[in-house]
Amino acid sequence: MKAVHFGAGNIGRGFIGEVLNSNGFEINFVDVNETIIDALNERHGYTIELAAPGQKQISVSNVSGINNGKNPEKVVAAIEDADIVTTAIGPKILKFIAPLIASGIEARKQTGNTKKLDVIACENMIGGSQNLKKDVYSHLAKENVAFADEYIGFPNAAVDRIVPLQKHEDPLFVAVEPFKEWVIDEHQMANPDLKLKAVEYAKDLEPFIERKLFSVNTGHATVAYTGKSLGYETIGDAIKDEKVLNQLKRVLKETGDLLIAKWGFDRSKHERYQAKIVSRFQNTYISDDIARVGRTPIRKLGFDERFIRPIREAKERDLSYTALLETVGLIYKFDEPQDEESQKLQEMLRTKDIKTVVKQTTGLQDEGLIDQVVAVVK
Repeated sequence: MKAVHFGAGNIGRGFIGEVLNSNGFEINFVDVNETIIDALNERHGYTIELAAPGQKQISVSNVSGINNGKNPEKVVAAIEDADIVTTAIGPKILKFIAPLIASGIEARKQTGNTKKLDVIACENMIGGSQNLKKDVYSHLAKENVAFADEYIGFPNAAVDRIVPLQKHEDPLFVAVEPFKEWVIDEHQMANPDLKLKAVEYAKDLEPFIERKLFSVNTGHATVAYTGKSLGYETIGDAIKDEKVLNQLKRVLKETGDLLIAKWGFDRSKHERYQAKIVSRFQNTYISDDIARVGRTPIRKLGFDERFIRPIREAKERDLSYTALLETVGLIYKFDEPQDEESQKLQEMLRTKDIKTVVKQTTGLQDEGLIDQVVAVVK
């Protein structure tokens, strides 16, 4: 079977690529990074190392690369013949690959390929595949929409694996944590007969996406912003500090109470899930840079993102969100010279009053919540 995967970075190779390879797929990685694409085409394989005692190595084979900047027609041809299409490129980049996917779908129609195909966005966002679908459909000719409706699925997915920023002499080598979780929304699939080993399928994905986003992503960011405020540079060093660890546990308690109230998760099981998350952040083999985990603070302050959404929904249910709010205050203090969004946020704070900045960055209209955020920023 053939897979087209957009994004040949560490997550693409170290997570999605590993799962696809273990399921017997030949993988075409699509990326604009010439070094990685050239290495994939030269060697047709790479090594993954598990960041844990023993540092087990896994070989991934039967891979190649396409530079979508130089050879977009090859990407279209690959999609025309693919059994599955996946992405791990970042939420903001999805709209830029939509035209290629649309062209690939149209090519399938022209050649009479009625084999059902699922396009799965494996991103840290709610509704990633359905968002991608909107962008793809905006590039489809009207006469091709019915074909896409019948033969192409865009099932949402929740993915979870920590792949830290890393540099190696070998551009394809990647270290990842042993833990991985990939859940796909079964009812949105065009081809439910194609089920991947090591992947879970759920009839309702939203609880899983929110559990992951409000636990792993909110938690990881909490360690980063709290650690940064105390002068730490890595997640590993920060989480050794009791102040950071305590703030993480307080935040996870609040998001946990919300998730249990909203989705009916079993409390004891959820607490074990949270304990696992804390232990993952404490893994000394994968300490990540706070600058990387905390980057793009404006996006992380978004209305439906990992802090403001649980705060809004906790308030609606009369649940505590004090620790979440405190962490939001720290996001506005995140000053990272190498991060464009961080510098944009600091410039906004220098040139506008705090309340205006809070409204613009969070999208909040609840005056009471806005005032609470302003107070913690001050």
